This record gives sequence, structure tokens and C-alpha cells, in this order.
Amino acid sequence: MPTNTAREVVNQDRAQTMIRLEGVHKSFGDHHVLRGIDLEVRQGESLVVLGGSGSGKSVLLKHVIGLLRPDEGKVVVDGVDLSSLTIREITDFRRRFGMAFQEGALFDSMSVFDNVAFPIERQSKKSEAEVRGRVEECLAMVRLDGTEDKLPSELSGGMRRRVGFARAIAVEPKIVLFDEPTTGLDPVTTLHIDEVILELLDRLETTAITITHDMASAFRIADRLAMLYEGRIVELAEPDVFRRSEHPVVREFIADTVGPDSRA
Repeated sequence: MPTNTAREVVNQDRAQTMIRLEGVHKSFGDHHVLRGIDLEVRQGESLVVLGGSGSGKSVLLKHVIGLLRPDEGKVVVDGVDLSSLTIREITDFRRRFGMAFQEGALFDSMSVFDNVAFPIERQSKKSEAEVRGRVEECLAMVRLDGTEDKLPSELSGGMRRRVGFARAIAVEPKIVLFDEPTTGLDPVTTLHIDEVILELLDRLETTAITITHDMASAFRIADRLAMLYEGRIVELAEPDVFRRSEHPVVREFIADTVGPDSRA
């Protein structure tokens, strides 16, 4: 399985920033969700964003992909200030992203093949043979060879997540976003999912942001971890440093999700 140490060495050689948030604020009515987020994600990096329910993780992710615009501050992705784009331009811009939704979010009435082929057929002019080849390639990368004709209802929870991963990478995005990829899965399946994520990121050399509550999974797949609390990032560090953080919110979160001995 790929190691974080190997990925950290690679990332140190990649100074280019792929995603940058500068002083991002976002409110919904009287509810101030993001309170001045400053964050840089390096090219080729796997960043994991942690936080309790309602901490703003999903809102942050929606800003990165341009589904929300900040009340203050700016979001720059791949050198482009998203606030400068029209609605049509930002729709095209989102093709640089692959999104792996919670639970896979597959089309129940469509086969595995058709689910993975869906974005390819919509966003490219590939021939039928080229589409089939790409679908088979993506399914092989997530260890699901031979499942093309199955329906989502015939798959386990972990397999559905991996089909979602295959669909997310089908159009070769520069950035992949993982939304709670291991929620509700047993520990063995979670470990398997983490291995697949690491293999994908190393093979594709893509930039990734993952939001999760799963601390153990986060430590396995992250080059760096960011802790969101009350709309602010209170800790941002590599796994070994993050694990030993003295910030009380981080310490409590780790103890609650992994156990009191996790800092050892």
C-alpha cells in the first residue's frame, strides 16, 4: 500500500498551489458558517478536512467547486479566481473536478458500466469503444473488474463507494473531492477503501480534498489534515504533527473518534 511518507516527499517538490482560499466568510441569514478561512492545497496533495457536524466542512467544499460564492474573500483554483467566472464558465470549469459522493450516489436503475460511462459520454466525444475502454480501466483501478453489468443494488456498500470513485476519475480530473468516503462502513471495508484512495491518488497524481469524521481513515490517507471549528481552521499539519497537537479541540476530537491513547 502507498505510504504517506512517499507522498510527502513528492509534495515537497511541488510548490505550486492548486487551491487557495483567502479570508473566506459565508453566512446563511444570522448563521455565520465560515469565519475567515485561509487555506492552500498543493498540487498533488491529499488534504483531509475534519470537523464535527455543522462545522462548515461541506460549505467549504462547495466553495472550492464553485457551488457557493463567499460573502467575503476569494477562492482561486488552478490559478483561476472563481468569482471572475460567469455561471456558464464555472459550469465548464467544474470539469476539472471529480466528485465522489457519500454512499456513492449511483443511479439505481443504471448498471455499473452506465454509471461510470455517464460523465464520459456527457463531457467528451469518445467513441463507443473508447468509452468502454475507459470504463474498464477505471473499474480496474478501483478493483472492480468484471462488475460492469451489475446494478448498484447487487453491490455491497464498499463496492458502491468504489464505483463512485471510478465515476469520479472517469474524465481524468485535476482535482478529486471525497465526501465522507467511509461513513457507515465496517473497519475492514474502511481500510480497503483507504487503500483504494491512496492507490488512485498515487497513480493519477491528482489533488484531493476529503471531508470526513473518521479520524483513523484520515490519518491513513492524508498528507495534511485541517481541523475546522466554529468556522475557522484551528489546526493544519501533517499527520504526525497533527496527532500530537496541543489544541484542545483537536485533542478532544482525536480522543472521541480514535481513542484516548491515539496520541501515543
